[in-house]
Amino acid sequence: MFFNLFSRTPDPANVDLETFAAAVKAEEVTVVDVREPNEFAAGHIPGAVSHPLSRFDARKLLASKPVVLICQAGGRSRNALNKAHASGREDVKHFPGGMSQWRMHGGSVA
Repeated sequence: MFFNLFSRTPDPANVDLETFAAAVKAEEVTVVDVREPNEFAAGHIPGAVSHPLSRFDARKLLASKPVVLICQAGGRSRNALNKAHASGREDVKHFPGGMSQWRMHGGSVA
């Protein structure tokens, strides 16, 4: 499974841009955007699921694929990651660069 590559980062809870982009392209992860609905509507990674941090419940995360959390700059996704790990979900990572880094490097936005 592609997700095993995520363990290569210095912080195993993080996913670097190259690995994240490849996983998104291969549709091997579920991208969960924890920004608020108005932010999500203004642009998100194609196929991402909106699950705002203000209403975040790790028990509602899909379990069919590994999950990568994203927000604007990494703070909210780290907070959601901590909640997910506290609930026992170890197949959840986050992309600390957020949508800012994703856009800056030409990532697709819907």
